[in-house]
Amino acid sequence: MALKSFIEVRPDSHFPIQNLPYGVFKPSPESTARPGVAIGDYVLDLSEVASAGLFDGPILKNSSDCFHQPNLNKFLALGRPAWKEARATLQKLLSSTETTLRDNTNLRHKSLVPKEKAEMLLPIAIGDYTDFFSSMHHTENCGLIFQGKPAIPPNWFHLPIGYHGRASSVVISGTDIIRPRGQGHPSGNSPPYFGPSLKLDYELEMAAVVGPGNELGKPVDVNQAADHIFGLVLMNDWSARDIQGWETVPLGPFLGKSFGTTISPWIVTLEALEPFACDAPKQEPQPLPYLAEKISKNFDILLEVKIKPAGQKDSIVFTKSNLKHLYWTLTQQLAHHTINGCNLRPGDLLGTGTISGPEPESLGCLLELTWNGQRPLSLNGTTRTFLEDGDEVIITGHCKGDGYIVGFGTCEGKIVPSRP
Repeated sequence: MALKSFIEVRPDSHFPIQNLPYGVFKPSPESTARPGVAIGDYVLDLSEVASAGLFDGPILKNSSDCFHQPNLNKFLALGRPAWKEARATLQKLLSSTETTLRDNTNLRHKSLVPKEKAEMLLPIAIGDYTDFFSSMHHTENCGLIFQGKPAIPPNWFHLPIGYHGRASSVVISGTDIIRPRGQGHPSGNSPPYFGPSLKLDYELEMAAVVGPGNELGKPVDVNQAADHIFGLVLMNDWSARDIQGWETVPLGPFLGKSFGTTISPWIVTLEALEPFACDAPKQEPQPLPYLAEKISKNFDILLEVKIKPAGQKDSIVFTKSNLKHLYWTLTQQLAHHTINGCNLRPGDLLGTGTISGPEPESLGCLLELTWNGQRPLSLNGTTRTFLEDGDEVIITGHCKGDGYIVGFGTCEGKIVPSRP
C-alpha cells in the first residue's frame, strides 16, 4: 500500500509525503527564521515538532536544537544517519494512520503553516559556491558557437571542469536580478564597450547541497561521495555573455557570472530522489581510478524553463531538459573537488553547469537556443535573442513516480534595469 498523508495533497503537487523537501521560512513577518518541510500546500514547522519532543530517535533526541536554527547547516553537519532518522520520523508523523499530529488540534495548528503565508528564505548559509561544466551537449555547442566546431577541451573527458563562484550573490527564488554593468568586446579600433550587459542569459542548472564535508587534506572517496550530498536544488546561474566573453581569457568567468545566482527554496533529499536513479552515460575514456565509480548514476529529473516576456501575462516554454543528460555525475564532481585536499563544509553549493540535452528543445540557455543571438526566437508576438528588462524566467523540475510527483517547486527571477 502506498504511503499516504493525513494532509490532503493534490495529485499534481510537487510535495507529497514521498518527498518532504527541506527549506527555511518565516511563518509571519515578525517571526524568526526556522527550518520546515513542504507537505502539500503546507509547511511543517520543524521547530514546533522539535519543541514537542517528537524527534525522539537515538541521534536527534540529543540534537534536535538543529531545528531551532535560522538555517539547515547544523542539521546538514549531522550526516546521513540523522537525515534518514528525521525522514522516517516525519513520514510517520504525517502519515494517514499516525494520530500524534493528526489528532492533536493545538500542535497541528501551530506546526502546519499554509504555504501562501510562509516567507521562504535561503535554506543554507553558503560558505562557498562552485560551478561545474558537466554537460557534454552544452560543451559541444559552445565549441561550435565560438570556434565553428565541436571543440571540447582535451581535459574535459578526464575531469569535471569547474570554477569557484561567488557565494555572496546566491539569492532565493523570487529575488529580482539587476542587469549587470561591465566591459564587452571592443569593436574595431574602439575601446571596449562599457555599460549594461547586452547579452543577459539564463542557465538551467541544478546544484548539490553539501552535508558533513571533509577535513582539509582528506579527499572524499568517489564511492562514498553520496554521503556528503544532502540533496539538490534548482538553480539559475545568470550569465552576462558579453561581459563573460571579454573577461574569460585567461582566468575564466568573473563579473559576467558573479552578479546573481538564483536557487529554489526547497532542497529535495537524495533519499526522496533514490527511486528515480538511472544509469549515467558511459564515459570514454575510462576515468582515472579516483573518479571510477562502482555504480555511476544520475537522476531522471524533468526540467523546464519558461520565460514570461515583459508586460505580458503568459509564459512560453523555452527549454525541456533532464538531469540524466549530465556526463559527469554529482558524486564525481564532489570527489574531484576534494581530490587535492580541498575541504568542503556543510551548506557549500556545487552547481552542475548548464544542463543541455541532444534535442533542440533541450538546450539549457539562450546562448545555445539563439546561437549567440544569430537566430532570434519568437515570443508571443515579439522576439528575443537574450533577456530584456522585465522578462521573468521560471525554472521547474520534477520526477514522475507511481501515482505521485517528487518536485522542486520553482526557481524564479525577474530582470530589472541596470543601476547607473
